[in-house]
Amino acid sequence: MTRPRSHGRQVAESEFEPRASRPRLPELLEQGWRLLDEVEASSEPAAARQVQDKVKLGLSLLDQAARMVEQLDLFSRNEELEEVASADLKYLLVPALRGALTLKQVVPGQRLEQVQRARAHFADFLKRCQDYQLTAAEPPAARPAGPPGARPGLVAAAAHRRAKIERYKQKKEAESQLAALRGAVDGGRADEEQLRAYYLLHVQKWVGTSLDEIESIDQEAEILRGLHVAPRPRPGPTPMKPFVLTRDAAQAKVFGLGYPSLATMTVNEWYDQHEKWGALPDQGIPGTPAERKKEEEEEEEEEEKALQKARGWDEWKDTHPRGYGNRQNMG
Repeated sequence: MTRPRSHGRQVAESEFEPRASRPRLPELLEQGWRLLDEVEASSEPAAARQVQDKVKLGLSLLDQAARMVEQLDLFSRNEELEEVASADLKYLLVPALRGALTLKQVVPGQRLEQVQRARAHFADFLKRCQDYQLTAAEPPAARPAGPPGARPGLVAAAAHRRAKIERYKQKKEAESQLAALRGAVDGGRADEEQLRAYYLLHVQKWVGTSLDEIESIDQEAEILRGLHVAPRPRPGPTPMKPFVLTRDAAQAKVFGLGYPSLATMTVNEWYDQHEKWGALPDQGIPGTPAERKKEEEEEEEEEEKALQKARGWDEWKDTHPRGYGNRQNMG
């Protein structure tokens, strides 16, 4: 979009440094606005250095323009729109242009701060427009924190949709009228009435753009806050491969031959491994893992003794007939 040539009433410059060392307010606005147009029209990636250099320069120029507007006290809540000179109406757009360029910044790790700063610029622009009764739209309140994915009721959603459609129609109408006036303004042939209408149409267009941008910012900020506070998923336990639990090494060899695809492990090996991982099961059995292991070993030892005793008794019976050694009834 081409910008109108600077003409009409010029703002005072006596309060600022000489022109040779500092651009005038009209030049700051003109150059900053032009850089925004170039960034929006660029086919380069948003993070490309050439694009980001333009964003940085444009923001620097518009920041200077904002300070000058403030120092010159061009706008006041106590005056009517008719009191503002036609050539000064374009400076109402400074906050909106700053918001748009702020959204174009690409700084890793600072996106949430950027969108919040851009939102403040758009809200400032809408507040000024409301002061001059250029719009009845209130700057939307920041969206309160709520459960992710929460949606408004059906009535609110329908009203929101109607408002969005109406803003879209108004923006398209403003763009159509701007196209009709642009030739006269750019060529310096526009009269006072045409010049005033031209800048007011820009204001009207940016009102709709600011409302849409604030809505998008609130949605993005909600997502970004969720990313910041979402707990990191804790790694789950390493899944164990299936294995055959045996009582001793001898059984491990037997089961290993019978089940070649499965690992084998003795009870002692199983306990040693789980104690090392700190993952011994506790099913209400009293005592420490070491104590429980000791009890298990004692039980195994007792069972082994009982088995040996039973085997010895069987062997003794094989070599000693029934009643051997019983001399009670013999004379």
